[in-house]
Amino acid sequence: MSSPTASLVLSGRGDELRISHAVQDRVRGAAADLSYRPNIVSIGLRKGKTRTLGLVSDTVATSQLAGDMIKGAIEAARDHGFMLFIGETEGDPEIESALLEAMQDRQVDGIILASMFTRTRHVPALLDRVPTVLLNTLSTGPTNAPAVIPDEIEAGRAAARLLLDAGHREIHLIGAGPETDDMSPGTVAGVERLAGIRDVLAAAGLTPASGYLCDDWLPPHGWRATRALLDKHARPRAIICFNDRLAFGSYQALQEAGLTIPDDVSIVSFDDYPLAEWLRPGLSSFAIPHELLGRRAVELLIQVVQDGVGSEPGQVHRYPLPLHSRGSVAPATKAT
Repeated sequence: MSSPTASLVLSGRGDELRISHAVQDRVRGAAADLSYRPNIVSIGLRKGKTRTLGLVSDTVATSQLAGDMIKGAIEAARDHGFMLFIGETEGDPEIESALLEAMQDRQVDGIILASMFTRTRHVPALLDRVPTVLLNTLSTGPTNAPAVIPDEIEAGRAAARLLLDAGHREIHLIGAGPETDDMSPGTVAGVERLAGIRDVLAAAGLTPASGYLCDDWLPPHGWRATRALLDKHARPRAIICFNDRLAFGSYQALQEAGLTIPDDVSIVSFDDYPLAEWLRPGLSSFAIPHELLGRRAVELLIQVVQDGVGSEPGQVHRYPLPLHSRGSVAPATKAT
């Protein structure tokens, strides 16, 4: 048996070149006895595809919340017969450039550029040379790369509708000011949530009863903002917190003021942080579908790699945030 014959069989071209099945079986048997494994990269390069993808993120892999994006991406790649290489930059642009170049040097078929939280950013020019999908990221300039992000606008609308449907008409905001532009710069989720909230309130002839912009979205900031709210409105009826950590602080401030949730004050929030279900009562929150986002980004990238076509260049794909209702919202008529 010649070396070229063995090479052709082990590269998967035996049937194509009409090598008999008996010969192919002998080649595979000998390879198994010798524990031989073919060079998948070489085979892939010859065929024009390596069936590998790269994912470069800031801190997704080590984030408690966004780690599910990695899980969804890995599972989708595996389901389609691809391997996913993952690199993390910790926000360092030099590390990011090195990772992107290393992945291209290894001939990955496509790259996903991911962020822990939805943000806008510059997309490196070197990604123009390889199929790319943005995950939880929007480009600040023109790009051919489509983006996969959570539908924060619709989540904001749904949060406002939830309270309006419960009969509330005075809705206060913790994490954003009451006006359209009252939001920390670069906070895509906050800007879009606020836009959605204001859309629904405006359609009902309403505006936010008050709003409190926070320097950060952590429990102490939520506590201070809620204390400021209580100084002006001793008995607020409904609050939208812009994330669960703000809501944790809001819970504490309300309880210190002798108010109960939801009988005195209804609260709804976003992100579905793991502790949300352990509050008493549990916090009703719109969950970011991290695992789904990771899966969809990989599926979209594979479609481009395999078929050469995908979505329109630069198209933004938005996926809904499901509500996990846990009892922090009550009808306005129950407020005393």
